[in-house]
Amino acid sequence: MNLRAHARRWICALGLVLATVPSAFAADPIKFGIGLPLTGGLAPTGKAMLLTHQMWVEQINAKGGLLGRPIELIYYDDQSSPATDPGIYTKMLDIDHVDVLLANGTNSVSSAMPIVVQHGRTIMAMFALAVNDRFDYPRFFQIMPYGPTGKDEISRGFFETAMTINPKPRSVALVGADAEFAINALDGARAHAKRLGLTVVYDQRYPPNTIDFGPVVRAIKATNPDLVFVGGYPPDSAGMVRAALETNLKTMMFGGGMVGFQYAAFKQQFGGSLNGLVNYELFVHEPTMRFAGIDQFIAEYRKRAAGAGVDQLGFYVPPFTYAALQVLEQAISGAGSLDDDKLAAYLHQNRFSTIVGEIAFDKRGEWTQPQILMTQFQHVKGNDLAQFDQPGTQVILYPPKFKSGDLVYPFPPNGN
Repeated sequence: MNLRAHARRWICALGLVLATVPSAFAADPIKFGIGLPLTGGLAPTGKAMLLTHQMWVEQINAKGGLLGRPIELIYYDDQSSPATDPGIYTKMLDIDHVDVLLANGTNSVSSAMPIVVQHGRTIMAMFALAVNDRFDYPRFFQIMPYGPTGKDEISRGFFETAMTINPKPRSVALVGADAEFAINALDGARAHAKRLGLTVVYDQRYPPNTIDFGPVVRAIKATNPDLVFVGGYPPDSAGMVRAALETNLKTMMFGGGMVGFQYAAFKQQFGGSLNGLVNYELFVHEPTMRFAGIDQFIAEYRKRAAGAGVDQLGFYVPPFTYAALQVLEQAISGAGSLDDDKLAAYLHQNRFSTIVGEIAFDKRGEWTQPQILMTQFQHVKGNDLAQFDQPGTQVILYPPKFKSGDLVYPFPPNGN
């Protein structure tokens, strides 16, 4: 196969798509570029993000674009594999010449960062836990609300809530995937356990491609922990919960750092089996979280969600994806430039109004104030998605400013 044919096949495999640019614009477009998991285990995240990006591009172009130029969206499917991201970001920078960089997911962002740093570009990351702890790169910004100490924040609410149990728990089991997000989450959980004087009776990681979680949960069960903290991505999060229920695991609290149960498909699939599960969230439809513009965004998103085959609720990924784009819109307009130095300076020096609240960034590009929620599924009946629009089915346990309910324990609740 010659080089040209090989290149065509490579580009098709990645799945490059360009957003339509209105012909009314005379200026060259501003190119926004991102790698997204449109296939593989993280596809629900990638597809919801893509729809949100497309909504934003349409809205901005309808208003006349930015700096008098239209927005053009360039994206590639990274197939939920971080190994593809260095190639994707090299192509976007060296061949596509994108003006604005975005990235998604802890593992993928970590893989892309050496390329970004080498090119000296400003990047807006989404859903990337503690990535810049390693790089300390001044042009990195993060839209997920971990705050300055992300490893600690993803699990802080779990442990703070656990300490409200009477009598207080004395032991904890820590388990997660052998991948960067879970490793970071478990690092934070380990620190909280030490801070609170909890004995760690189990501390293990499993391969990311694990299918049978029965042996993992049985090993945990043998240690009889008061608490079980889990860090994982969607396939293994689901597997761990199923195994916990099937093996009749009994503990005070179970959950914590699992990606997956934020999605509508997981909520619908597990239904009432979710009751008692404690897990982190970013946004739920509780009365304490009615930010300006959030309900209007969700309503518009849902009009398109069914036809696009994406998450039907739109609570987890879409609002924060849209907020990232709102921040970039305000920064580009405020700086009056796409220059990386000017953009980074403006992002560091200003506050931004978004549908998930006011955002300001610290010197490492993290939120100055954390906003990670710890929630619990309660009173879930059957598999109707509409119930998750109602207060009380996923109550907020932490932080206190958003708290909307109290912990129900043990896990699983009596009757499950």
